[in-house]
Amino acid sequence: MSKRTAGRLTVTMIPALVLLFSVAASSQTPSRNYQFTPVLHSVSYAGVWRGQAQLSLDQFLVKAKELGFSHVEIVSKRPHLAPLDYDAEARKKLKARMQELGIKPVCLAGYPDFTAGVEKPGVPSAEINAIYVGELARLARDLDCPYVRVFTGYERPGIPFDVQWGAVVQGLKMASRKAAEFGITLVVQNHHDIAIHPDATYWLITEVNEPNCKAAFDAWSPALQGMSGKELADAVRKMAPLMVYTTVADYVKQPRFRYDPTIVNYLKQEDVVRAVPFGKGFIDYKSFFDALKEAGYRGYVAYEMCEVLEGGGSIENLDKTARIFLEQFRSLTR
Repeated sequence: MSKRTAGRLTVTMIPALVLLFSVAASSQTPSRNYQFTPVLHSVSYAGVWRGQAQLSLDQFLVKAKELGFSHVEIVSKRPHLAPLDYDAEARKKLKARMQELGIKPVCLAGYPDFTAGVEKPGVPSAEINAIYVGELARLARDLDCPYVRVFTGYERPGIPFDVQWGAVVQGLKMASRKAAEFGITLVVQNHHDIAIHPDATYWLITEVNEPNCKAAFDAWSPALQGMSGKELADAVRKMAPLMVYTTVADYVKQPRFRYDPTIVNYLKQEDVVRAVPFGKGFIDYKSFFDALKEAGYRGYVAYEMCEVLEGGGSIENLDKTARIFLEQFRSLTR
């Protein structure tokens, strides 16, 4: 073989060798089977907490875009998006405005309490809450928003626990079926007393047994129940098949004491919880997100500043804290 022929063969073989090495390298690199989409919750700018600045809904949408969020969750009550305040025409205008800004609403935050009034048998509390959630589902449909976030119920003293559990199951079933009429999925957040432990949350959703009733499982309440590390990761693995949504925030605990003059000493009280920038608190988000990655979670991660916040509630501090979340989020979920 001449040197010229050998040279031509070498040149023609280079692309094939590059392709071969690329295939070999890709076969050794595990594919990424998870996807996390960051969302900003409008409660962060709703003026709910002491010292927290309040933006109008439109101001919040502009703020979300400015901060780098393209997906939002919206408080579905005043001062933001109460169904009473938005007729058909107002909904069309809001939808057009979000499209103009390039903002996608992915969740409407509902505030049902399916055990409210359960101590009075004549009050159809489950039905009342289901009707309310149904109206939120109608609103979500009108805005091309796929999810409505719901709570369970606060535990009422003096009422058998199973009576209260049954009211939550009944209410969620009715609400899910109503939401299905509008093509909307309900996401149950582990926030209220009923079914607050991960095992109970899992049981509740499987007992409701509606295809459009899913989990919005958070790390916050398990962390307050003392879970971290493997215990928290195991809870995530159990919940992952039901999960389509989660909300994150970070907190610190500040010890409290009450002075008792009879013993000239202080008595230990329950800690108070305060919000801090994401990554500075006691919640084990590394274990939480590692378990979600392992489970192949593909869904939304909403960020909220939903308590009295370190540094105060000024717009400047809220903005700074939201930007810190995005930085930490990219690091944890890559």
